[in-house]
Amino acid sequence: MYNQMDGKESKSKALYLKLYEKIKDEIIKGAYGYGSRLPSKRMMADEAGVSVISVEHAYLLLCEEGYVEARERSGFFVIYREDDFFSSGENAEDMPVCAVQNHEAKWDFPFTVLAKTVRKVLSDYQDRIMVKSPNYGCHDLRQAISRYLIRSWGIEVRPEQIIVGSGSEYLYGLVVQLLGNNRVFALENPSYEKIRRVYQANGVKCDLLKLGADGIRTSELERTEATVLHVTPFHSFPSGITADVTKRMEYLKWAEKRGGFIIEDNFDAELTVSRKNEDTVFSLSHGGSVIYLNTFSRTVSPAIRAGYMVLPEALLGDFDRKLGFYSCTVPVLEQYVLAELLQSGDFERHINRVRRMRRQKKK
Repeated sequence: MYNQMDGKESKSKALYLKLYEKIKDEIIKGAYGYGSRLPSKRMMADEAGVSVISVEHAYLLLCEEGYVEARERSGFFVIYREDDFFSSGENAEDMPVCAVQNHEAKWDFPFTVLAKTVRKVLSDYQDRIMVKSPNYGCHDLRQAISRYLIRSWGIEVRPEQIIVGSGSEYLYGLVVQLLGNNRVFALENPSYEKIRRVYQANGVKCDLLKLGADGIRTSELERTEATVLHVTPFHSFPSGITADVTKRMEYLKWAEKRGGFIIEDNFDAELTVSRKNEDTVFSLSHGGSVIYLNTFSRTVSPAIRAGYMVLPEALLGDFDRKLGFYSCTVPVLEQYVLAELLQSGDFERHINRVRRMRRQKKK
């Protein structure tokens, strides 16, 4: 299937990348169907005229991009299936509602992978899924999130700092109860309308701060009497504005000067087209003033009402004293499924696939 590769061409492009592209094209064209096993690394190396190391790098890249998966002692198997996604000529917004409901959009998490993971959890965990979750969330999920955060975002925290809850709206309510509703909360203007409504429903006074080209305007930060700042540094909705690192540092100095707190809502940041994640406000902070929030609604499915917040060490005692009695609101089965997606690499393979597809779409 593969011709001998010219060594001179490798000067302009690494051999493993050329091999990766060839195999990827064959998978997309159906030469390797869903569930089929790729040739062994040694067999592929002999056929393509490259080293085993080059084949290994190509296979690992295919895994990272979500085309194949490695199975212990079995080899590499194709997990790409065209039926899982709309074709490149279709637009979900232009399709009938019934079609959108019955098929995945291009960015959606592959149902086949999710179904496989649910079956694995039911088989491996068995009656553990019938045991009540710890109040802060199952340890397996909190540990998996902790490891994911350091790999992907440079956020180094202990699992004990992670609180699992049923989506961002529920977590906003916990934040109010933790920090107190006698504070003024500052929000981006414009921002997602439901953020303000949830805070106000919890008795909080909100101050809307106008956005500039790189985030909240300095004059707005200076004039507000707020001591809590809720920001969406990456791709704020509906403006699409991303705060640069200078602005993020300004937010931190603002909180330090006022003895206040920042709520960093990172809901859309995983699906950036950039090859490198933006530095989070949390990772830039050293003073313990940032509460980090994220959910799986955007990256896995809006049907999964699961999110998490990361508390600075300084707030753990207050949280335990004020709110530690709350039961976790996310079903145990969902928690173990999410933990397995993070531990297996399926979650990050999906993220990488979506980023690659978005980059291609922008070209």
